[in-house]
Amino acid sequence: MPYTPSDKEQEYFLRQEMDRLKKLREEHRQKLEAEERQKLKDLHWMHCPKCGAGMSAVHMQGVEVELCPGCGGLFLDAGELDKVVEIGSRGGFASALGAFRRWWKE
Repeated sequence: MPYTPSDKEQEYFLRQEMDRLKKLREEHRQKLEAEERQKLKDLHWMHCPKCGAGMSAVHMQGVEVELCPGCGGLFLDAGELDKVVEIGSRGGFASALGAFRRWWKE
């Protein structure tokens, strides 16, 4: 006696297959996005946003900042400006950055 699935059974398995394909598409999309982010990071990591030259990390008043040998730009990561300003020995550079920080927050 041959078995023929009911409409509800077919609908159930079709829905399961659709959910499985949806999950696979989402995983594939996430994988492609992660690969694209990695490519962009590899392309731009430690390169000057102004002139494109390779930057080097230097220690300035106990904080590691990035310096561009091409254009002389100085780049700070998030929170590094606060660290430079809060250092006890407030030299000319830290005072200037503190003034810039106060101006920026206004």
